[in-house]
Order: sequence, then C-alpha cells, then structure tokens
Amino acid sequence: MSTALFDLTGKVALVTGANTGLGQGVALALAEAGADIAAAGIVPATETGEKVEALGRRFFNIEANLMSIEPVERIVADTLSHLGGLDILVNNAGLIRRQDAVDFSEKDWDDVMNVNIKGAFFMAQAAGRHMIAQGSGKIINIASMLSFQGGIRVPSYTASKSGIAGITRLLANEWASKGLNINAIAPGYMATDNTAQIRADPTREQAILDRIPANRWGLPSDLGGAVIFLASSASDYVNGAIIPVDGGWLAR
Repeated sequence: MSTALFDLTGKVALVTGANTGLGQGVALALAEAGADIAAAGIVPATETGEKVEALGRRFFNIEANLMSIEPVERIVADTLSHLGGLDILVNNAGLIRRQDAVDFSEKDWDDVMNVNIKGAFFMAQAAGRHMIAQGSGKIINIASMLSFQGGIRVPSYTASKSGIAGITRLLANEWASKGLNINAIAPGYMATDNTAQIRADPTREQAILDRIPANRWGLPSDLGGAVIFLASSASDYVNGAIIPVDGGWLAR
C-alpha cells in the first residue's frame, strides 16, 4: 500500500480543544502528515501552534467558548477565511465531571452535554454543510470506552459519549453518499488532565493497569495513527466506525 494514501499535504484540519492533551496530540499528528491546522477552544492553543509551525505547517488559533453553539458558524467561517479550506474536522473538545449518580447536579449534566454532544453535533453540521458542497470531507469524533461501557460516577460523560457513537453512525448514514466520511475514535485510559485525579489514586490506578493488556496508560501520540488513517484517503470506504485505541481494554 502506498504511503501516499496517508498524505494530508494541502489539507486543512479544524481541531477543537487542541491546546493540550489528546487534542494537541491529534493536531500534531495531522500536521506531521501534511495538514494545516485551525484550533478552536476557550484556551489559546499557543504551544500547539508553535509545534505545528515548527513542522512547517500553517496554524490559526480561534478563541471560542464551546459551552454554547454561538461560535460554531464563526469557527468554520474563520477557518475558511484564514486557511482557505476545510477538509477535516476533529470534534475533540470535551468536559468530564465526576460525582455519584445519586448526587449528580443539573449543572454538571448540562455543562458536559452542551460541550460533548450538542457542541460536537453542531460543529459537524456547520463543517458538513461546507463539505457537502465541495463533495468531500472527513469528520472524526472523539468518543470513549464509555461509548461502549457504563463507567462509574460520570453520568453525563457516559451519556454524551454514547451519544457521540450514535450521531457518528447517523451522520455516516446521511452523508456517506455525498462524499463524506464520518467516524470516531474511542480512546482508552490516557495520561491527560482528565485522568489526573484517577492516576493520583494508587489503588485505582493499579486496578486500571491490571486490566489493560498493554500494561500502560495511553499517550496523546497514540491516537496519531488512527486519526491520520481516518483523515486520509486510506479510509475512503470506512464510515460510521468507532475505533477503540485503548491498549486492549475492551478486549479484556
């Protein structure tokens, strides 16, 4: 198989929540494969931008609060205006709130759902309108192991990530015939800020490691191969898939 299938030279990718963690890892992987990067989020992705530009790619930062859908159309318009196109969307921005279900608050429910599922859908809608008009595009949603499992103490996160799996399949059903590919990546336990609380608990951390066949936490860079595959022409006949990148957790 030719490596040209994975070449993203000349493509423009929009990544939400690219300032750190998984989003930064995704943005850098896409840039290494040749894509220019737009990053959208409430925190400026300054470090990510420096690393993208060091790879010789263009970078554009868009400050936007994805707790509401108000900035969605502007994010897409600014990407098109500053980078001249939009070929790839990675819906990575996300929140997690931890509390026993019996005590979980309405605010923690709404905040997580607004970013993780409502924001992701309307970002896909706005990008999808442009991609449908041009007859091509790749949308990659960041799902979770909790798209398959129930989890513990994260009711809204579980609901939102189950929803991500559902809308990934729905959009694939509607848009595959229009030249778009809509898929998702389901990361396993990753060493990011979202898991710092768990990793700080030696008992909980060891219980997790004991179940991961790879016997280690994932790193943001571990998503690189999957995201490049789904963003490139190598995945042109892949649609509606949710691909686990979890060190074997779900196989256990």
